[in-house]
Order: sequence, then C-alpha cells, then structure tokens
Amino acid sequence: MFEAVGFLAVKLGVIPSDFSYAGLKDKKAITYQAMVVRKVTPERLKNIEKEVEKKRMNVFNIRSVEDSLRLGQLKGNHFDIVIRNLKNQINDSANLRERILEAIENVKNKGFVNYYGPQRFGMGRKVHTDQIGLALLKSETVKAVKLFFTPEDLDDPVNRAKKYFLQTEDAKGTLSLMPEFKVRERALLESLHRFGVTEEGCIQAWFSFPHSMRIFYVHAYSSKIWNEAVSYRLATYGSRVVEGDLVCLDEDADNEQLPSSKVHLVTEEEESANTYAIHQVVLPVLGYNIQYPKNKLGQWYQEVLSRDGLQTCKFKIPTLKLNVPGCYRKILKHPCNLSYQLMEDHVTDVKKEGSHIDEATLSLLISFDLDASCYATVCLREIMKHDF
Repeated sequence: MFEAVGFLAVKLGVIPSDFSYAGLKDKKAITYQAMVVRKVTPERLKNIEKEVEKKRMNVFNIRSVEDSLRLGQLKGNHFDIVIRNLKNQINDSANLRERILEAIENVKNKGFVNYYGPQRFGMGRKVHTDQIGLALLKSETVKAVKLFFTPEDLDDPVNRAKKYFLQTEDAKGTLSLMPEFKVRERALLESLHRFGVTEEGCIQAWFSFPHSMRIFYVHAYSSKIWNEAVSYRLATYGSRVVEGDLVCLDEDADNEQLPSSKVHLVTEEEESANTYAIHQVVLPVLGYNIQYPKNKLGQWYQEVLSRDGLQTCKFKIPTLKLNVPGCYRKILKHPCNLSYQLMEDHVTDVKKEGSHIDEATLSLLISFDLDASCYATVCLREIMKHDF
C-alpha cells in the first residue's frame, strides 16, 4: 500500500503525507479502499489513469471532497476468500465436508478471540514492527532506525543494502544499493544522508514517514501487548466475567472506538449475579487515557510495562509528534453476513503408464464482514485451527 502511495505521489507531484486513508491494506490481496489526496484536482488524477493501470492499480470514483480521512474512520471490511486444496488435520477421521461446516458454524455462533493478526507485526524473522515501536516509545530513535534496517538471512539486494548500512552507517552508499521500489527505506536513507545517523538526525529521519506510518510502529507494540494480555486473561479466568474485569456497556460501539464513559468495572456483586457475558469484556490497548482491570490482569499489565522499561512512560513522544491515548478492544468478535460455498476442483493426474486419474479436491469460498481493526487471518485461523 505504501509503495502504491509513493508511486501516486511521484506521478501527481505531491508527497506521501498528502494522502490520507482510513486503514492499512494487506500486501497479499486484491484490495479496494477510499483515499483522499490534497492539492490535486480530479482532472489531474484522471490524467494519470493509464500510467496507474500499468502498475496493476486502478483509480475510480474520483471526485472532490471537503475533508481528509483519518485512521480508524471506517465501519469495517468485507472479505471474499478462497481456501484451496482442503484436507483434514492429521489424525482427524471425520468427514471433511461435515468438519468444514461444523468449524464455520462454530465461529459464526461463538465468535473468535479478537487477536491482532500477524501482518500487524511484519513478516520478518529477525525484527518485528513492535520492537521498533518499543524503541520509539523509549525515545531510542537511533536504535529504532537500526532495527528498521536489520536484514533477514537472505542474500537479495534489499537485505544486502540493509547489511551494508548497519556495517557502515553510510546512508548515501546504502541509497545506491537500495532498490527503487523500497519507498520507505529510501525516504529514511535520504533523510539520514542529509541529517546524519545521530539522535537528532534520526528524529528528523522519522519525519520522512507520514504520521500514520510513525504511529503504526507504536501501535504494533501496543497490539503485541494486547495479544499477550488476552491470552493471559483467558488462561486465568476462562469465559467467566469476574470482579475487576472491564466491560463495554454499549453493544453497538465500534471496535477500538469506545469512550471511557462506556467502560465499566465489574463489581463482586455483578460477578456473583452473572450480570455480564464474556462477549462484553474489553481489555485496554496501552496509552495515556485508559484504566486497567482491577484483578490479576491489572497487575500483569504493570509487570509487563516494567519488563519493557516503560513503567514511567507517558505514551507521548513530543520529539516525534506522537500521542498515544490508548483505547479498549473487545476480546471476542463475530463475523457478520457470513456465507460460504464448497466447490470441487477436478485435477487430472497423469501417471507414468499414461493412465489419467481424475481427483477431486475441495475448495471453500467464504465471505464475511468484520469490524474495523479485526483480522480475517485470525478469523480463518479459528475456523481452520491452523497457523498460516
């Protein structure tokens, strides 16, 4: 998505931070989203349609609007997904079709744990986006830059360039090695070449990213802690709602858009009376404007902040113009408008003797809607009982 924005910015003669959008889209998907770009007329955009198509992109529904978009300003996302070559799990002798239908109905009725998906943290083995976010929260901007340029164990132009930078801190030399399509890396390197690989220089370099990108890394750290918190919550208390839990009093509230006034601390009497159900329980996503649960989970949060050196963190980073108020996130979610269709794919297998065996493999087409900031990968993992 950032590559697409970078390409459009060059063609339109603007900078990436002139673009605004409601959310980030997956890399490995055919995605549609609304964007607003400042300082550009609809005619100018229409003029580059042909060039954009060469990059396997389309711009459509072009019109003038009054305001920019902001992150989180969407109701949700619709997904159409095909899962091919379906097989039973090892040691599962159940009928495959029955097992698939049972798994889908299960998630439809009971929901899934609302984890942040793996794409929130990047697919790198060595460094994940949450580690960069933690360094930024601690104002360790040089360390954050070096984490950003930590190479994977792969011998390709991108990783060779990253390796060279860590060995030499030569931003100009690294720029000559870094492929053109690595928009973010090149933007950071251009700033580092200009300002130097010092604390002050690295602060300036992070400003080569739009605000949405800088905050993305900090949110990745908050998301990782939330995932750990929900696992601890379910392991400690299961599906009971206990004293000191936080619950959402507004059934219609959007994911992560809950005001504190709609969040209630469960009392001992309410626990005894089973006043609330597990689908109402929320956990805080770290920030300066949240309250913590008043049970074992609250203590757990404090221990984690101490572990990561954030016990005095105010979740405001003035040097990078980042404020992190935090929010509340429901621990369970349900997919909406779920529909599915099983399809048979006939594969002709040619054996040595020249005889043809026609094998049918099953594919599943599944469609559903999820609230903003919910992950289809996590919903699928619950249906398939399988990491991918």
